[in-house]
Amino acid sequence: MTAPHPRSRRVLALPLGMAMATALAFLPNITASAAEAAPTATATTTAGDATSLSYVVNVRPGHGPSARVKKAIAEADGTIVTSYDQIGVIVVHSSNADFAKILRAVPGVESAGNTRNAPLPAQSTDDMGTPKVLSAREVAAAQAADGQDPLEPQQWDLAAIKADKAHEVSLGSPKVTVAVIDTGVDDTHPDIAPNFDRAASVNCVAGKPDTADGAWRPSASESPHGTHVAGEIAAAKNGVGMTGVAPGVKVAGIKVANPDGYFYTEAVVCGFVWAAEHGVDVTNNSYYTDPWYFNCTDDPDQKALVDAVTRASRYAEKRGAVNVAAAGNENYDLAADTITDPVSPNDGTPSDRVIDPTKCFDIPTQLPGVVTVAATGAKGLKSSFSNHGLGVIDVAAPGGDSTRYQTPAPPATSGLILGTLPGGKWGYMAGTSMASPHVAAVAALIKSTHPHATPALVKALLYAEADATPCTDPYDIDGDGKVDAVCEGTKNRNGFYGWGTVDALAAVTK
Repeated sequence: MTAPHPRSRRVLALPLGMAMATALAFLPNITASAAEAAPTATATTTAGDATSLSYVVNVRPGHGPSARVKKAIAEADGTIVTSYDQIGVIVVHSSNADFAKILRAVPGVESAGNTRNAPLPAQSTDDMGTPKVLSAREVAAAQAADGQDPLEPQQWDLAAIKADKAHEVSLGSPKVTVAVIDTGVDDTHPDIAPNFDRAASVNCVAGKPDTADGAWRPSASESPHGTHVAGEIAAAKNGVGMTGVAPGVKVAGIKVANPDGYFYTEAVVCGFVWAAEHGVDVTNNSYYTDPWYFNCTDDPDQKALVDAVTRASRYAEKRGAVNVAAAGNENYDLAADTITDPVSPNDGTPSDRVIDPTKCFDIPTQLPGVVTVAATGAKGLKSSFSNHGLGVIDVAAPGGDSTRYQTPAPPATSGLILGTLPGGKWGYMAGTSMASPHVAAVAALIKSTHPHATPALVKALLYAEADATPCTDPYDIDGDGKVDAVCEGTKNRNGFYGWGTVDALAAVTK
């Protein structure tokens, strides 16, 4: 990946024109300048104020900001946007360049930092690619066997995790909801509408909830990433289009990416807290929190971002949600001694930072309690782009790969992952962004089978029921005679596949 690149475990540049899906490397080619782009929901400053930034101020959870902290925020030219008292995170806007430094010296403040480097609204960046959209003719020509949705024969990923067999036993419970924390979900799509949970859906882009009808939907100029993810999870088995891994569960949309495609900390915090308080059973997180690919805890600003998102994700788990996240698409070994990060900050001036992955974290992917997911292709091998790392990757699932590298068995024709797209369309994408929703859906099937299971038990079953997948050694995915990645570990747990490839049939039968 070249710098700067988008944030979602979005779309990757793959051989032969393959559509990308990276860590939320965004999909549509949005190249408008900040002046041309629609103003982001986070901007509360006047049009002439080009220096205002957003901050998180972290205090003791449970009591709200003290009078002393409120006074200090005001005196430092800060305006409180909202306060998540449950977890002690305050979202503030300020044009004072020393705001975070001043607040860190205030008694009662545990950490504080700016969530971005660009003024409000954020600058846009070029996206990495677009989905391969199925034409109306291709959809009409689809032929399926009895009991299948029309496009299901193209979904090699369902059989790869035995989801097709699982559907003969259970489609999942409508009492279980998976929240897609992402770029927004088009709930009017015919494959999503039957299973959409409106009450659990929201727009969190401003760092506080916007519950206006349809606020969770992406606009025509925004990324279709979240809609694709939602279909992978819970596209209804209704004789239309495709079938999700868990087509009987509910899916909600929690929009956290602004119109320029950035996932900022205040929005992500809002998303987790909303999920925690609206009965969500599983969250899917196919992105990394901007602007830092890795947030280093020895930097006071980045530490504040880690603190805030950690508090929010832990709160969601405490309230009953299993948090699942994509591992990323740079073929990084996340267990290496060092990693060179060439893309951070992606809203400022990136440089080749050499980081220690034991101190610098991709959030929420590497946070405590989060299920970290690597991607596999149609041959069951680690996808060429998927990050890996012994002790970091928990499980693996289909995320697609170049069809040339991993060709599916007929009748499937593409090595990418089929999903829903806004406007009633379907299309292919690939990335760990596509692997994570497969795992989120299997977790939802486990929750359907064991409705009283705690998040800890759901995760334990997810790992125990996964199909052990041994290291691919040597790993030469492109066949050029050179090793493309090194897998460490045993058959039962290793850096490519974690505890193994998730098993949807075991989720509904054990």
